[in-house]
Amino acid sequence: MADIFDVVSDPTRRELLVALRDGGEQSVGELVEQLGLTQPTVSKHLRVLRENGLVVVRENGQHRFYRVETSPLVAVEDWLAPFLVPGPTETQAVADDASATVFAAWAGTDVASDLGRRIADGRYQVRSVIQDASQEVQRRLPPAVRERLFKRP
Repeated sequence: MADIFDVVSDPTRRELLVALRDGGEQSVGELVEQLGLTQPTVSKHLRVLRENGLVVVRENGQHRFYRVETSPLVAVEDWLAPFLVPGPTETQAVADDASATVFAAWAGTDVASDLGRRIADGRYQVRSVIQDASQEVQRRLPPAVRERLFKRP
């Protein structure tokens, strides 16, 4: 797992992965032109990506075409997923906050403004999660479908 993190920690390799994700299979020349990098730089980083299983190459005569291989990235996503979901201690903290608010209301203190802030914060968090999920779904769509549905590649 550490090898993949090392590989994707390089900004040039991340740029290459994004270009291949968004543009599909591409030649070294197309990537050089698209990213404004030199051919040796692109080739060097593609070699690292290929050796670590993040891209695959298809040869057609003297030309090589690269595309993203997602299976190593799915393994990273599976590893990261538990960190992105609230754990038992975070869930308990939310429950404790709710209990404190209910107790304060029962005790006759003014919690309306605190409750309003918490509701607004919760609505913002829900909207952010929905927006992020929507962007992720759009990102995973094939470029042709994405362009047709959202009028952008």
